[in-house]
Amino acid sequence: MEFVDWLWILHPALAVVVIYPLVGMVAYLGRQTRRRRVDRAKARQIAPTAGRDHKDLGKWLTTGMVAIVLVAIAVSVITKSFWSDPGQDPVRAGYLLLALGGTVVALLALWRVQQRWQRFLFALLTWGGVLGLGAQPEVWRVSDDPTSFAFWTSHYWTGVGLVALMLFSMAISPETLRRLAWRRLHLAVSIMAGILLMIQGISGAKDLLEIPLSWQKPTIWSCDFNARRCPGGEQARVEPAILHPVG
Repeated sequence: MEFVDWLWILHPALAVVVIYPLVGMVAYLGRQTRRRRVDRAKARQIAPTAGRDHKDLGKWLTTGMVAIVLVAIAVSVITKSFWSDPGQDPVRAGYLLLALGGTVVALLALWRVQQRWQRFLFALLTWGGVLGLGAQPEVWRVSDDPTSFAFWTSHYWTGVGLVALMLFSMAISPETLRRLAWRRLHLAVSIMAGILLMIQGISGAKDLLEIPLSWQKPTIWSCDFNARRCPGGEQARVEPAILHPVG
């Protein structure tokens, strides 16, 4: 594998090593928090810090989700354009860096702001930055048509939708401590996020099978994907040897 191939597996590696373990911990602590609130008889058996830990780890999970999506987008843009063609427009590179920096700043601000409208604003700005960067032509989105089945099974679009749900959960986190309606909304969003995470796992594994190594791409891209044939495929077929009995 070349260095560029290692860059391409950075995103799924971070998802497996960091994101999915965090998902398990956040889900477990969320269940413990709800049990402590609802079942008073078992409340003493659950650590009183479960709710706070659930909230803190949820913030880190959201931050990690945004981070690995930005990593995936950055790798796609850099390797498909600026890596292979260093003479790319420097103005465009500057705009992309500015958008990336603005997205990171908005995410960090979401950690700090207190008022509800501020949290919603910076969550929306963060998501807008992800969408803007993901709209670049180098990013493979399968389909941009919401009426097609490919759109709803796209690893990119389900990932962007998952980021939106996570940012929304982070923005309403303080409200869940005050009102039951916000807690129910948080639960509904979490269930939707869990479904999207399952889709992400399936579509991500499928994409890993479809993305060839850098040295294989010239041959792979010359294939006819509709007919499922590659140049020289007929000549590459080897006739099975027929063994004759001796004597």
